[in-house]
Amino acid sequence: MEWRDEGLVLGLRRHGEHSVILEAMTRDHGRHLGLVRGGRSGRLAAAIQPGNSLGLVWRARLDEHLGSFSVEPLTLRAGRLMASAIALAGVNYVCALARFLPERDPHGAVFETLTLIAERLDDADLAPSLVARFEAQMLAECGFRLDLARCAATGARENLVYVSPKSGRAVSAEAGGPWRDRLLPLPPFLRPGAAFDNLPDAADVADAFRMTGHFLARDLFVAREDLPEQRRIFLAAIAKRAPDSKHS
Repeated sequence: MEWRDEGLVLGLRRHGEHSVILEAMTRDHGRHLGLVRGGRSGRLAAAIQPGNSLGLVWRARLDEHLGSFSVEPLTLRAGRLMASAIALAGVNYVCALARFLPERDPHGAVFETLTLIAERLDDADLAPSLVARFEAQMLAECGFRLDLARCAATGARENLVYVSPKSGRAVSAEAGGPWRDRLLPLPPFLRPGAAFDNLPDAADVADAFRMTGHFLARDLFVAREDLPEQRRIFLAAIAKRAPDSKHS
């Protein structure tokens, strides 16, 4: 069996003396693993780092086998990402989130988003909102979609400022006012249709991670005692941003 696809590297682990098992999120074949022979050589090692985009050819005798990858470098970002604490923490975290998707289950939208995020993670102003949006997307991809388009109480589509921690549905300022202390904040940049390039301030970013963190802990990471360490490291990197940052 053989297929060709584009993939973004999520991670790798050693296999034997010279090879690695590469994990990639592919455009059409989902999260997929394969053996890269000679992957620890100088020629290949720099190409198969998390955040890089590769042209992949997967071959196996049977579909259920691990199979092997032939790789062709397409866009090498890892060196640039490793130069930024936010970008390095961010790529590690979004790759960890992607692992919640079933192996070999196509999720083309996740591939597109991961590629976009990897390209922009070293933009310290944009990275936090990109990752918060991806958390909401991953909840949806895993079956826990938040309904942020209309008020759960009135059906209104305007002035949505809260989210119910029980239902995951938006609530308007008018309907939620009496119970605002029990509701989660809904930052404007997470509302449906919000402009991608409308950068949120620090308070909105904090509200976003508070909201998505609640549902991640309740629904996606329910079997764990806490949210993943990669998330804590990413949030800590955001907190240490330069004083002249937009979100300071």
